Amino acid sequence: MGTDDSENPQNDPGIPEDETTTQANLSSSSPGSDAASENASVTPDTETAFPSTDTDSDGGSQSIEEMLLEFDEQEGLIRDRSLLDPNHVVKEDRIVGRDKQLQEVTKMLRVALGNNRPPNLFLYGPSGTGKSLITKAVCNNISRLCESRDIRFGTVEINCQDLDTLGVAVYELASRTADEANVDVEVPKYGVATKEKWDDLYRIVNENFDSVVFVLDELDMLVGRRDKQEPGFSRLLYQLSRSGANNELTAHISIVAISNDTKMMESVGSRALSSFTPEDVHFDDYDADQLQAILRRRQDAFHNNVLDDDVIPLTAAFAAQTHGDARKAIDLIRVAGELAEREGDDRIREMHVREAQDKVEKNRVLEVVRGISTQKKLCLYATAAVAAETDDSSARSTTGYRVYQFLTDSIEADQYYQETYVNKMKELTTYSLVDFERRSHGPSSGMFLEFQFGERPETILETLREDSRIGGIDPGEIQTVVKAQIRNET
Repeated sequence: MGTDDSENPQNDPGIPEDETTTQANLSSSSPGSDAASENASVTPDTETAFPSTDTDSDGGSQSIEEMLLEFDEQEGLIRDRSLLDPNHVVKEDRIVGRDKQLQEVTKMLRVALGNNRPPNLFLYGPSGTGKSLITKAVCNNISRLCESRDIRFGTVEINCQDLDTLGVAVYELASRTADEANVDVEVPKYGVATKEKWDDLYRIVNENFDSVVFVLDELDMLVGRRDKQEPGFSRLLYQLSRSGANNELTAHISIVAISNDTKMMESVGSRALSSFTPEDVHFDDYDADQLQAILRRRQDAFHNNVLDDDVIPLTAAFAAQTHGDARKAIDLIRVAGELAEREGDDRIREMHVREAQDKVEKNRVLEVVRGISTQKKLCLYATAAVAAETDDSSARSTTGYRVYQFLTDSIEADQYYQETYVNKMKELTTYSLVDFERRSHGPSSGMFLEFQFGERPETILETLREDSRIGGIDPGEIQTVVKAQIRNET
């Protein structure tokens, strides 16, 4: 993310975090620590890599080829796996529960069909509520119609969650725009000034397009360097929205900013806000009925008559409990289908959905824990410990940070400033374990982030305690600290 002081330990401001070293120190009993032993047992020996077709003493051994061919011969339960991919852009008739938003986005972007500049848009709402899906569906249709009218229309989408600086974001825009135009980007990712990257982006757009829609997904994650007065996403919006007025672009450009943070625009600088001036489109949570409708529109992903009647309602109910996320609903029914196939069942039943719910929840936590640094583990554990003691599974960033300080003191780990704690928690939102909103409980409390957990905080805590150093801290002692800090909130 950068090397400024805010990301360095408090006890040594000049030393950046060495996540690789610290991760190695805590990996001895983490959920992924057996990977090394598994890998050690795999040798290049041909006999090991390709098992013999000879049967063992029980007469039940099969070769890899035999197992593959056996699966190939099975009819299976899933017919079209692409429909069970939450990121797959489906046809219009499969988009459910978003009629108002679909109409608004379509009506505002359709002016591109007349080779005019569409307005800028700000799409906001929780994860998995159709923001990206609708944008892609509308732009795909516009692109098809523009092609028939000899209008060079392009859609350039980037996800900002992994872009740590403005310069990297501009390069990504140039690279994706070059891909859309089937040309080459002429500047390197690193080692040149950001202005050179802007100039190359403008060159690609001017030479290849009449109109471009830039879709900036999870824009609020582009924080940028902390020594700047405004966040990276604000500077990106300002530069993009001003490029046409400055005669740097001859093509029409429109910006579609997408964010889970409903209050992102409050952090946009006044200059950027005056030039960006978007039309707002709000996306709220799907309810259980809407999630059922979404799943029924994708029911043909399975073969006929393999879903028990209670499978879709139960799947929708589980997903509705976790913030109405359509991605989770689609992922859940896919896992249920795969479990039924592996078990050799001829139908997908309620028990498969319940097994899938447990598997998906635990796997999501395990996936996060395996890949994150020690510092992120400590931040996540502290925040989940607070959320486990609240009625709505939420945690204030100010309270979570004080518990984080207790944890780092307890195991004598490096301790970072609150800004870094907040940034690491925001990075964890990309795994759909936690979401956040900016809040204020009156002038005396100031602004803070409120983190909300989609999964049970207890599952997260249980998984993180498998780490030897975190597991060595008495859970009762942490609970006492958490309760004391929650009392101090009011």
